[in-house]
Amino acid sequence: MKKRIFNIGWLFAMIAMVSFGLTSCEEDRDSNPTLDLSHLSEGFVLNTPANAANNTYDLANAETVTLTCSQPNYGGVPYATRYYVQVSDNAAFLNDTTVAHKELPTSYTTAKMAVDASELNNAVVELFQEANPDTDYPNEVKPIYIRLRAVLDGTSGLGQTYSNTITLQKTLANYVAPAAELPTQLYVVGSSIGTPWTSWQVVPQVYGLSGNYYTIVYVPADGQLKWGTFENDWRGYNRLQSVQDNANAEISESADGNSNITFKNGGWYTLHFKGEIVGKSIQYDLTVYPGKVYVIGNAMNNWGDADASLACTTPADQTGQWISPAFTQSGELRAYIKVGTYEWWRTEFTLYKGTTVYYRDFDIPDSWSQGAREKAVPAKPDPDNYSIQCSAGQRLYVSFDTGTGEVK
Repeated sequence: MKKRIFNIGWLFAMIAMVSFGLTSCEEDRDSNPTLDLSHLSEGFVLNTPANAANNTYDLANAETVTLTCSQPNYGGVPYATRYYVQVSDNAAFLNDTTVAHKELPTSYTTAKMAVDASELNNAVVELFQEANPDTDYPNEVKPIYIRLRAVLDGTSGLGQTYSNTITLQKTLANYVAPAAELPTQLYVVGSSIGTPWTSWQVVPQVYGLSGNYYTIVYVPADGQLKWGTFENDWRGYNRLQSVQDNANAEISESADGNSNITFKNGGWYTLHFKGEIVGKSIQYDLTVYPGKVYVIGNAMNNWGDADASLACTTPADQTGQWISPAFTQSGELRAYIKVGTYEWWRTEFTLYKGTTVYYRDFDIPDSWSQGAREKAVPAKPDPDNYSIQCSAGQRLYVSFDTGTGEVK
């Protein structure tokens, strides 16, 4: 919770105003602190740093930039004040504060403030990029323009007033790439996925293994696909650090200049992407396996991982359904896509509400419903909709192209 800092003078002022309203017949004492907002239009003074004309502020590499100011005039009483730093790269900001500018996220409660230099750097670069979207930020010394916005601390803007605008004549800013963060899922799109080159199929994370992702797709002979970290992120073969073909698919980069991932041999394939943070970027590798789907567990009275007797039949193409062997007894549906040497439960799926493919993303100590209720973070609001009970003689039918299935 954010701490609120209240000056005792502020408390006395509130008491004084309330007392005046309720006891107007009593003697007024000049010593009572009184909040006076009549001077807001006068603003307050932001000082230009003493050596600003000679110093070069390397914002990308500095830790802080020190600013000092006078306190706003709230009636001569030193009320607790919160200051916000505003910056522009446009000289017009000196006289017209409606021009493009940024307010930094960190605020300050003293008239001497060590302003976060990285926040200044990022704000200046963002302003430039917004005005020049197709141009890299220039590696040159430039002036920037700064003013302060002040309000009474602990209020929603009471006492808002502004300082004058100063110039830091020599600043050097640089684009700083954000720290790399592994996505929670990837996407693929292609010539035989849903609506060709339109439907982006989710590539879920291997349960419990950050940076590992998998999916199963049908690719016809000479079929192609792309991948991405979000929908419409059109990444191709050239965005992969390596490609390992363990399925005799004969994978290559398309020769048309689009860098599509091309499969010479048609068939069902399991795609395993692995991302690794290297510096401030992520490098991805792709391994391709033969597409294989299995059931397992109590409904089959068999917990053998990749047991051939538990394999689902493979459809002819993406329009067909994978069909499991008949369940041998009553029990919960447990099914998975086999990915390399990963244990089956890391690439498990169920049918949410009995119809929609849902890939495991929480701990399942006993059953899907128990995991959704007790182990999911946060707990699922409808935990029983993840558990599918099967009867002897029923089968699983699932389409990975449409992401749907049923047990019947």
